[in-house]
Amino acid sequence: MKFSIVLGFLAAISLQAADFPAPAVDVPASATEGKQTAVLAGGCFWGVAGVFERLKGVTKVVSGFAGGEKKTADYEMVSEGNTGHAESVQFTYDPSQITYGQILMVYFSVVHDPTELNRQGPDTGTQYRSAIFYANEDQKRVAEAYIHQLNEAHVYRRPIVTQVVPLKGFYAAEGYHQHFLDNHPNHPYIVRNDMPKIYALKKEYPELCRR
Repeated sequence: MKFSIVLGFLAAISLQAADFPAPAVDVPASATEGKQTAVLAGGCFWGVAGVFERLKGVTKVVSGFAGGEKKTADYEMVSEGNTGHAESVQFTYDPSQITYGQILMVYFSVVHDPTELNRQGPDTGTQYRSAIFYANEDQKRVAEAYIHQLNEAHVYRRPIVTQVVPLKGFYAAEGYHQHFLDNHPNHPYIVRNDMPKIYALKKEYPELCRR
């Protein structure tokens, strides 16, 4: 991809992030004990994982599948688009360093476009849908409140289509999908679709980055 096109992607993401409101409803660090786990889906898990791996307080990131059955949690099967699974990322974080609301702020402003139905960038299908798989009522409450806040503020020109659904199971993807962005930074897909997100994250949220 030409460098000028990459800059165009970066400028669009940065403009969006620069005006992005912080969540009015969040889970304060004092309300949680120990490390927490969350699962989010926002398109190809390579880029989603790459962003979360750079957030302070995030100690573990796993690319995988959620929304379907264990027996169909296989990349080739999920890629057919009829398993119910979404490419997802499970991450463990320390709420004393980063809150769930702050994570969702990055998710909505940098990770993906939550107004795209069953697609992100060049990828189409229900396996690339936008979804928040909540693990508890606090995560559900914060997610639903933030979506309402963003829609009411007309942050996007179109309504947010992100699903907020209970997490019934998460299944790790094959080994070669783990840490894909860091292991293959020059892969054409990564350069074209995901590196602009990393640049935008570091530019707009340096206080949330660990590197």
